[in-house]
Amino acid sequence: MDPCTYKRYLTHDQDSRQWLDHYFSDKAEIIFGEDALIFPIENLTKTFKAGHIKGDILLDLSHGSLIHHLYSACEFFRDIIVLKIKDRCILELKRWVDKRTGAFHWGHAAKHHVNIEGKSHQLEDKEVKVRSSMQHVVKCDLEKENMTEPIVLPPADCIISAWLLEVISKDQDDFIRYVRKFSRLLKPGGHFLYIGCLGITYYTVGKDKFHGFTYDEEFARKALEGEDFIIDECKVKKRTNVSDLIDYKAVIFISAHKK
Repeated sequence: MDPCTYKRYLTHDQDSRQWLDHYFSDKAEIIFGEDALIFPIENLTKTFKAGHIKGDILLDLSHGSLIHHLYSACEFFRDIIVLKIKDRCILELKRWVDKRTGAFHWGHAAKHHVNIEGKSHQLEDKEVKVRSSMQHVVKCDLEKENMTEPIVLPPADCIISAWLLEVISKDQDDFIRYVRKFSRLLKPGGHFLYIGCLGITYYTVGKDKFHGFTYDEEFARKALEGEDFIIDECKVKKRTNVSDLIDYKAVIFISAHKK
């Protein structure tokens, strides 16, 4: 397929449940567990356990209807505010938060978290804690000056962004522009935790291929540093699975703070 014909996450519909089923489920045939689940869970758990990232408000700006990257964060923030571009993602998240029939099953991710934390006996408590923290799911428009208009958000202590920048950015300038917009949502000294795919050009949902912006570790570092972030840690894991669903080369985790 010609890359010019790939769909764009910002302008085309994406089946949020099918995306989760392809890349994050616990089905035996899903081969992305090491990269999509374990790598971010291990790094986020380690980062929060260090104890210097905490506060009142955490903002989540991530692709699709993800939950698993918030399990560690819920222990360190009073409120988690989830910002979503798509109505379908909001419905999918609320279905899980409200324990509705047909909600996506995240029990395997919760189990990874409590096992890594050495608290396997607290599995049910972890699910309850995440749900109680995630009471604010807000529609946003990334192109507006105030992306949550008419709501004005208080400055956040931390932002987590997982697999979003590479699917909303057309090019390097776009990527940097969105990092700048995210930075404006943070307090001075606030933290930015970033998870992304390096070397991606497309990902598949059902029969549709979606655009992915290709970048490497050096560019990611420079993009953040150019917007006054100091990088505290950067980890890269090379891809080991084989699948035509998506063509990324590695996954990256960055922990940074705003000057």
